[in-house]
Amino acid sequence: MADRSIVKEGLRYTSDHEWVKMEDGNARVGITDHAQNQLTEIVFIELPQKGKHYQRGDVLGQLESVKTVAAVYAPVSGEVTEVNSVLEEQTQLINESPYDEGWLAVIKMDDPGAEDQLLDESGYRKVIGE
Repeated sequence: MADRSIVKEGLRYTSDHEWVKMEDGNARVGITDHAQNQLTEIVFIELPQKGKHYQRGDVLGQLESVKTVAAVYAPVSGEVTEVNSVLEEQTQLINESPYDEGWLAVIKMDDPGAEDQLLDESGYRKVIGE
């Protein structure tokens, strides 16, 4: 693993290390490469509930690694319309592919303008000290 975390362009970020990919009023959500590096090997995931409405900042789910348990927070308010249930059997996808196969959920956003409250790549790089 490289010393520098991968911060993917075209995504938005939270200071709690979630990433958001905007998709026509929906937000695809996962944890950043930096977060999965800090957690190390993820062994269990508690996914959000499909159909449930979350407010920004609510706990969406939890990740358990060999080191610790970490909460994943909703980066935007809205209803979870999709969860990546593959992760329940293949938690390693979060470590191996945090921005692609390791996404956690899709949220139908209450406010499509909410992305403006999230960090861009350079803002997130500052958060992680790069």
